[in-house]
Amino acid sequence: MAQAWRCAGLSWTAGGPVLIWDGGRRSALTWGKTVAFGVAEGGARTCVGARGNMCPLAARVSARSTGPRCEECARLDRAHSVAADTLADDPRPYRVYLAWFGPGMTKVGITGARRGPARLLEQGAVCFSWLGTGPLMAARRTEELLRAALRVPDRIPYAAKRAARAALPATGAERAAEIAALHERALALTGWPESLDPAPFRPVDHVEAFALAQAPAPVGVVGELAAGGAVSGELVAAAGPDLHLATARGVLVLDTRLLPGWELLPAVGRGVEVPVRALKERAAAQDGLF
Repeated sequence: MAQAWRCAGLSWTAGGPVLIWDGGRRSALTWGKTVAFGVAEGGARTCVGARGNMCPLAARVSARSTGPRCEECARLDRAHSVAADTLADDPRPYRVYLAWFGPGMTKVGITGARRGPARLLEQGAVCFSWLGTGPLMAARRTEELLRAALRVPDRIPYAAKRAARAALPATGAERAAEIAALHERALALTGWPESLDPAPFRPVDHVEAFALAQAPAPVGVVGELAAGGAVSGELVAAAGPDLHLATARGVLVLDTRLLPGWELLPAVGRGVEVPVRALKERAAAQDGLF
């Protein structure tokens, strides 16, 4: 029997997307590369544990969930995290950013300065600009200021981001227009923390990094993996955790957050043998958040 592998998720590097496997092995993903794997027969998706520890219950996790942990392990993994606001004394510098995912879809967020743009690539931000740099709590106060004064959200549902990518403006200038206006309004606000150093507007566009302009539009999304199933296709684009795979059924989106927790095997020429659902169109009501 072929060796089974466990995927730890997708990461973005300067060279593009990379699949990470338990044990540290990394698989660089390049355009045109065949992505193919099978799911072990008779298996089930199990919790990946937290903070380097195995799940003591080996709890089962829903095949449709983008979170690979049971409730207890998810709570432990989130503890002492920036997202949970439990690292108030973190001395490292943080950056506040404005990220754009499609017309009317801009969010504010923070990321460790040491990470550079990795967080924006992981979220699937089509365009972004830094807003300022400073201590963690100053970055948090700036994020809260934009939410309160300009009604800028700090979260956007991922399904909405994915749908918006199907109909993006053609030019970088068009894609940057909304965050340009918002950046100007943000810098004009009173109440900025003194310890946060404002950044000039310098948009960074990820359409080329994601290869979205050249790739055919996707027609469906892998809904879940299943024991005995398989996925095989040619990588034509990627954004955030999504891989766009050209298959006999058209281009399908594989959310790599569905992979952790499964035992995966090599596969060749088996096509797509897992549940697939139609790609949801973006609702008109999502336009004009401001």
